[in-house]
Amino acid sequence: MECVFGLVGDGFALVVEDTSALQSIIVQKTSEDKIMKLDSHKLLGATGERGDRVQFTEFIQKNVHLYEYRNGIPLSTAAAANFTRNELAQALRKSPYFVNLIMAGFDKDAGPSMYYIDYIATLHKLEKGALGYCSNFILSTMDKYYRKDMSLEESLKLVDMCIKEIRTRLIASPPNFLIKIVDKDGARVLSWQKTIEDVAGDVSTEVPVEA
Repeated sequence: MECVFGLVGDGFALVVEDTSALQSIIVQKTSEDKIMKLDSHKLLGATGERGDRVQFTEFIQKNVHLYEYRNGIPLSTAAAANFTRNELAQALRKSPYFVNLIMAGFDKDAGPSMYYIDYIATLHKLEKGALGYCSNFILSTMDKYYRKDMSLEESLKLVDMCIKEIRTRLIASPPNFLIKIVDKDGARVLSWQKTIEDVAGDVSTEVPVEA
């Protein structure tokens, strides 16, 4: 029951994903980090077949690094999203990747942004979104409570509401969720916790994401 969702707030973007690694009906681990740090200011949350997810997200990460190494400037979030979409489109009729993605980033000029990219290479810029079975339940919650100018505290309360809804509605609900943030200070882990009470204690002690 993979779940990934995200939202854009006032000067930041959040990506939230469950940390379960599944094989059929077997839970192999509950501490899988499925939100890839593409560069200092971009995050890529992915769901889908495990091998495709790992291979494709690493492929995108290395190509984003390669572009910056060759040109001396990083790709914008929009450019990285379009590159990712193009790679999925090219692979679609050859050897498709069964992955669905949410990309979030922060650009100096444009600020925070988020993109939805699915396995058939559909690309949309969104302010809030969800992928997986969780989208059946939490999109309505996000529609009701989301605002463009939400503070970090308000956004975390909405994240907590979404996680509680997932755990209520799904029989095999994920036990843990990973929350990452990207803003002017870069991309980093905000919390491994699943409740707003735990998250609130971690906001001032954010853990850097390894490159």
